[in-house]
Amino acid sequence: MDRLQAMETFVRVIEAGSFTKAADTLQVLPSTVTRTVKELESYLGVRLLNRTTRALSVTDAGLRYYDGCKALLRDVQLTEEIASRQSGVLRGYIRIGTTPTLAKNFIIPVLRDFTDRYPEIDLDFHLVDATVDIVQQGIDCVIRTGTLQPSRLVARRIGKFHWYVCGSPDYFQQYGKPASTAALTEHTAVGYVGNRAGRSYNWTFREDGRLITLPMASRISVNDTDAYVAAGVAGFGLIRVASYMVRKHIAAGRLVRVLDNIEAPTEPISVLYPQSRHLSPAIRAFIDWCSEMIAKEAAGW
Repeated sequence: MDRLQAMETFVRVIEAGSFTKAADTLQVLPSTVTRTVKELESYLGVRLLNRTTRALSVTDAGLRYYDGCKALLRDVQLTEEIASRQSGVLRGYIRIGTTPTLAKNFIIPVLRDFTDRYPEIDLDFHLVDATVDIVQQGIDCVIRTGTLQPSRLVARRIGKFHWYVCGSPDYFQQYGKPASTAALTEHTAVGYVGNRAGRSYNWTFREDGRLITLPMASRISVNDTDAYVAAGVAGFGLIRVASYMVRKHIAAGRLVRVLDNIEAPTEPISVLYPQSRHLSPAIRAFIDWCSEMIAKEAAGW
């Protein structure tokens, strides 16, 4: 039994709350996780976990052992990082959570720059629109857009994006272009139903120092950002969308931006990570790289 690996597996089970979730974050079979924990308990001669068909709980001995494992694994990580820095080559494995849209439209297209700089750092992207428990999922950091909800996570703002109002050339040929926010009420929009709101979002603009919120009429609504942009390209109505999502469509002439002289509140882009999690040089390098790329791309956003 590799005791260090067994400790890491045990810690991941505690943080994930189940053998199955721990196996997913470790990228092994659940049976492997179960066997490892059983071997660890046999080696120590003490029960660490209480298991039932419905729940998993930690014994008193398991809690004390968990604290010791966390401290030991942190020391091992720090020792490895010191050696890595001395070699001049950053090494590591980072599990990153973000949305499919942000990954597809921003991160992946420029990711070659990061992998060329840091060829010894492996990246594992966990892509989901819904908010996840990053401790349970074994995720090192998450990249999110928009106003953040209160949480115990550390948040570092790394950039921002703008909202664009767009429509297809065919749509504007048939219905004309709105020249003001007031004229938007005469147009049809594609509705976007968010996971939290359960209804289409209103559109917000800033004019004369005050915020204006407009409920837009729509004939079709979707709950997927790719489908939302596709509906705009197909001419089903106007869309209000993150700038980084439609740059290529605008450049290709599939979408036309309107009301670009009217300001809309910008949306922050942030990296979040657990307060208790030590940021390795590899994770810091990735976060710094994201900030650099966003600053470089900001002129086009």
